[in-house]
Amino acid sequence: MILCASPPAIIPSRPRRLRHRTTTPSLPPHFRSPHRLLHRQLLASSSPPPLSRAQRRPRVGAQPAAMVFSVTKKETTPFDGQKPGTSGLRKKVTVFQQPHYLANFVQSTFNALPADQVKGATIVVSGDGRYFSKDAVQIITKMAAANGVRRVWVGQDTLLSTPAVSAIIRERIAADGSKATGAFILTASHNPGGPTEDFGIKYNMGNGGPAPESVTDKIFSNTKTITEYLISDDLPDVDVSALGVTTFTGPEGPFDVDVFDSATDYIKLMKTIFDFETIKKLLASPKFSFCFDGLHGVAGAYAKRMFVDELGASESSLLNCVPKEDFGGGHPDPNLTYAKELVERMGLGKSSSNVEPPEFGAAADGDADRNMVLGKRFFVTPSDSVAIIAANAVQSIPYFASGLKGVARSMPTSAALDVVAKNLNLKFFEVPTGWKFFGNLMDAGMCSVCGEESFGTGSDHIREKDGIWAVLAWLSILAYKNKDNLGGDKLVSVEDIVLQHWATYGRHYYTRYDYENVDAEAAKELMANLVKMQSSLTDVNKLIKEIQPNVSDVVSADEFEYKDPVDGSVSKHQGIRYLFGDGSRLVFRLSGTGSVGATIRIYIEQYENDSSKTGRESSDALSPLVDVALKLSKIQEYTGRSAPTVIT
Repeated sequence: MILCASPPAIIPSRPRRLRHRTTTPSLPPHFRSPHRLLHRQLLASSSPPPLSRAQRRPRVGAQPAAMVFSVTKKETTPFDGQKPGTSGLRKKVTVFQQPHYLANFVQSTFNALPADQVKGATIVVSGDGRYFSKDAVQIITKMAAANGVRRVWVGQDTLLSTPAVSAIIRERIAADGSKATGAFILTASHNPGGPTEDFGIKYNMGNGGPAPESVTDKIFSNTKTITEYLISDDLPDVDVSALGVTTFTGPEGPFDVDVFDSATDYIKLMKTIFDFETIKKLLASPKFSFCFDGLHGVAGAYAKRMFVDELGASESSLLNCVPKEDFGGGHPDPNLTYAKELVERMGLGKSSSNVEPPEFGAAADGDADRNMVLGKRFFVTPSDSVAIIAANAVQSIPYFASGLKGVARSMPTSAALDVVAKNLNLKFFEVPTGWKFFGNLMDAGMCSVCGEESFGTGSDHIREKDGIWAVLAWLSILAYKNKDNLGGDKLVSVEDIVLQHWATYGRHYYTRYDYENVDAEAAKELMANLVKMQSSLTDVNKLIKEIQPNVSDVVSADEFEYKDPVDGSVSKHQGIRYLFGDGSRLVFRLSGTGSVGATIRIYIEQYENDSSKTGRESSDALSPLVDVALKLSKIQEYTGRSAPTVIT
């Protein structure tokens, strides 16, 4: 059904594109090759073939006119299971490639938003560049035009890291003074990519943060009742490899697609936070060496510009920094299991090498919001990382020179940050997993630094976790600690900083066991049994003593529930906690980031404030609690798994 008929026949002409000169190198052709299965399926039913480049090319000397498009209603039926998780909707690529699947979710999102955030608005559409992203960008752009959006901003080659999207929403201003009201971010974060792997989509709001539950609940409700969506089939694909603005005209007036450089705005923001000159001096020291692994994710679009061009690091210090649609066949999750090349280079691998490891190493995940920090032959846990950044931020990072407003962590993250907050007399918050909970605190001016144990760290400069920000924060701390020592015999190392932190605040030995793609019903039964056991802590402690007599008693247990201090909303069933008398914890939680089955996560934490005991091997210190966690939960009995998929 045509909502608005096209005007009288016109001679097709190339859309007006305002090009800008740039020195940014384009990505290799193999990355820019489009995969257009779903796009073809959507267009085949009712629209003519798209115009060829030759057909759209204006005659020599002619002034190109803005391409005119119409709006079409497409009938559709709901798909089951389009409920956004903690970070949007994630499914296999083949699921998203079904006709109408992506369109249903996008229209359900438009319908869930206030009218002024759609009609006449500016939205961002980009992501981590994984397989199917280029098709998705074209589809969403055509739907945005049909729904009355005024302009769409797209990162060159559809690439924008998740933190960069947040920064763009908050900081970028259009020529007419307008700002973006939100963004569709195309990412499945740290999940694998490729034709048979994962794709994802989530919506971020005008503050730059993920949509709150009030919005995602509306989106999900809409997906269950949707009967039609709007799309402009005759809007030609936009060349996302070329910088510039393409202008079209539709029933509601002009519609622009602005393809812009992925890194410029983000680097500009980082320069307002960190002292780049101080970091450059550290990287220039002959005693300091640096290594960054992009895991073939979107971080590669920023790494050379940031670390090499701006900060002077050697280009040889970059690993896997060419973004690829399948992440080079790897798993873009920055941990000791999947970041194998970096782990080997930093001296933590199984193979021996005579090559001296770098002083500092780091990695980012597929969409560059997660990070891993390593020293020479030394791993920094994410829980320790956020605590150390918070403890050193005021002295080391100019952005925090006037003090921290508060700090926060997700519930499963170790209590290392709690101890820092208590010692420094800072406001402290424990929130459910999901960055949107930090966003509320930041918007209210209550939190400056926050983090999650799942390798996510960030601050109130944006409303997402930020992998490259975390790397720069650590480089700033190292630069500060060595500001008077760059000519000395030995630099203060990552390991030195962590050991000093433990001596001051105690050590939280910590690990996480992930059981991925387990049977969903079995996972629910396991969690239900753990809740049931909490009704009698006497029986729980009796069982624990039978497993490990020297483990402390459980003094309280609950299913975590959070009341937001800003908006009063309540989030229930956020994880099951067993809290021990010595400050240790066991936490059990179902993850919302997988695309198939269920992922059970077990978090095991042993606190030690005796400085003579903080240097033990983590596996030795945690062994008794690990034994308790596995037997208390009956994980093997419920899942049939004798070992976790990943240990971090």
